[in-house]
Amino acid sequence: MSAVSSSISSRGSSAHEERPVVFVIDDDPSVREALDSLFRSVAFKVGFFGSAQEFLDAERPDAPGCIVLDVRLPGRSGLDFQRDLIKSGIHLPVIFITGHGDIPMSARAFKAGAIEFLTKPFRDQELLDAVALGIRQDRARREELSRNSELRKRYESLTPREREVMACITAGRSNKEAAAELKLSVVTVKVHRGHVMQKMQAKSLADLVRMADRLQAVAERFASGGTQTH
Repeated sequence: MSAVSSSISSRGSSAHEERPVVFVIDDDPSVREALDSLFRSVAFKVGFFGSAQEFLDAERPDAPGCIVLDVRLPGRSGLDFQRDLIKSGIHLPVIFITGHGDIPMSARAFKAGAIEFLTKPFRDQELLDAVALGIRQDRARREELSRNSELRKRYESLTPREREVMACITAGRSNKEAAAELKLSVVTVKVHRGHVMQKMQAKSLADLVRMADRLQAVAERFASGGTQTH
């Protein structure tokens, strides 16, 4: 059994239910025990890890989640591990907890994208609010990835000629202008245009233009190494 599957509660979940997961990385057993009770009380699945490497080696459930991360860990610090997560393409929101925080430390954490930096002792509700925010952010990110993936599949279903027609009409060219540019008849352009609208499931030209813009943005993100898959 992996570290995740052996420590995540599945009470009350069905095979098709996507329950949020809180990944806790802290080497203090007493902290893990306290957080276990807190998160289970609000029906979150919880995965516990005594080190950053344990987390990286574990198989993670395909569900919205966030990481509650101790600043001081065995080996690499939590702040260094936060940077490793980004390099590894793991984009789960991070919430830091620490008993020895300072302003430079928190500034570094926030600069790298942490959503909260809590100094012990903190109120349970502060942590729960931060976790709820992290899960909302991760769910939104996952939904965007899913929408982009579906849109890409629709685009890939187009023939090369249909893609050319789509590029022309979303750039603002009329059927006549597209026909002249592609050396096709206007009738042929209209036929391809109809196929494009159908395959892309676009309700209007404006809808198709928005899809083209999103496809371009996704392509640029891939090209810049900003792929988000986790």
